[in-house]
Amino acid sequence: MSTHPGRRLRELMDRGVVAAPGAFNGLVARAVRQAGFEACYVSGGATSVAAGVPDVGILSLDHFAGVVREVCDGSGLPVIADADTGFGEEEMVRRTVIEYHRAGAAGLHIEDQVFPKRCGHLDGKKLIPIDQSVSRLEWATKASQDCSGGEFIICARTDAKGVEGFDAAVERAKAYVSAGASMIFPEGLTSEDEFARFAEAMKSLGDRRPYMLANMTEFGKTPIIPLSRFGELGYHVVIFPVSTLRTAMGAVVKLLEVLKATGSVTHSIDGMQNRKDLYA
Repeated sequence: MSTHPGRRLRELMDRGVVAAPGAFNGLVARAVRQAGFEACYVSGGATSVAAGVPDVGILSLDHFAGVVREVCDGSGLPVIADADTGFGEEEMVRRTVIEYHRAGAAGLHIEDQVFPKRCGHLDGKKLIPIDQSVSRLEWATKASQDCSGGEFIICARTDAKGVEGFDAAVERAKAYVSAGASMIFPEGLTSEDEFARFAEAMKSLGDRRPYMLANMTEFGKTPIIPLSRFGELGYHVVIFPVSTLRTAMGAVVKLLEVLKATGSVTHSIDGMQNRKDLYA
């Protein structure tokens, strides 16, 4: 029997900080693997935007699970997948864990925002009550036990820092660990000091200390921090959620502008992947 991807990811994180670039389809996932990365990520924001809709949690669970399956199959790597707010209440959170597990993911993260959610680096977010979030995580943890013997990773994302403050975010994270989360994702932190303090606060949990996930997204509230530095700050995995999509769309827009202006792709050829490499 093959090793569960959740266990594979834990083993990688136990050895050192892991980079997980975002992939928004199977082809990008394959490129992530070919570049030598050991893990991959599916972003809710990238999944939504790639489908032409806003990142507010309006795509279905089936849509997300389909993308997760493509990325898992395309990469062959342990995949962490965004589950937004869980697609509903406790029963839907349970179903989400099972569907993501069936799709091949190593784990998922679920956040404590109200629906419709907002991008984690925008203002105006609102949170669900902490007891409601704890209940969802308890259901998610039970679902992980039922479908994978607990190998499937349950990561709790908290957006509380930008809404209720740093200390409130830490308290929520501790409650989420008590509810069964084995990984914590503090969203919207704004400095290396905040990342360090958050990780240190989780170390105080001793044997219950969770794995720590950092979000290295561009043009947001978090400064650009190198992977190695995140490791020094106490983080086990760093996601780069939208970097590939931003780069791809930047190139697409430039191509279309030149094609519209000149009627030819001549000036865009150098930026293209050739037929042999694409088909390979």
